Amino acid sequence: AFLDHSLEWWSYELLVLLSGMLPNPALETSVLSICVSTMILLANLPYGIGIATSVRISNELGAGNTQGPRLVVCVALSIVVCSAFLVSTTLLLLRHFIGIAFSKEEEVRRYVTRMVPLLSISAITDSLMAVLQGVSRGCGWQHLGAYVNLGAFYLVGIPVALYFGFAMQLRAKGFWIGILAGGATQVTLLSVITATTNWNKMADKAKERVFEDRLPTQ
Repeated sequence: AFLDHSLEWWSYELLVLLSGMLPNPALETSVLSICVSTMILLANLPYGIGIATSVRISNELGAGNTQGPRLVVCVALSIVVCSAFLVSTTLLLLRHFIGIAFSKEEEVRRYVTRMVPLLSISAITDSLMAVLQGVSRGCGWQHLGAYVNLGAFYLVGIPVALYFGFAMQLRAKGFWIGILAGGATQVTLLSVITATTNWNKMADKAKERVFEDRLPTQ
């Protein structure tokens, strides 16, 4: 779990550092820092749901219940989708006020207002990502989740961010488009993995691990 989220947040911090190479670096760095801080604040709810999902799925698999994990995934995704759309809509409605909480400079406030539509999309992708990462942890796929995270953000997200930020001269907006691309890639890959999971086999593997742990050591 630590590695999954660390890889994601490190990519955010890397882009904040790279924003110092953009024209007017003080403005670009300030805006990206505000955006990252906002997303960290908004991530608390879906992250908690993801942890609950992880615990519940692991318990169901350990009990040999193959229908339980399917129900947990459906319920968790339903909850997080509703909360994500609520948060996203609230962000859009308050887009003219978010910058005020972070800066007194009018230029920064206007820039943050223009970034909010992208943040509202990130609120949805990050919420889905948190639950799907919880599913992967509950199934014991920590390494797989880390590889997906690494590929999504460092092979897709950061290159897209650099292209749109520097080559297309979208600056901070371009960087955040890269973050969105990385998040969307991770959600897509984890969704495919989750949808194609054979829960019967996962339950059998969970039983095998339980019996292995109970065997006396020689």
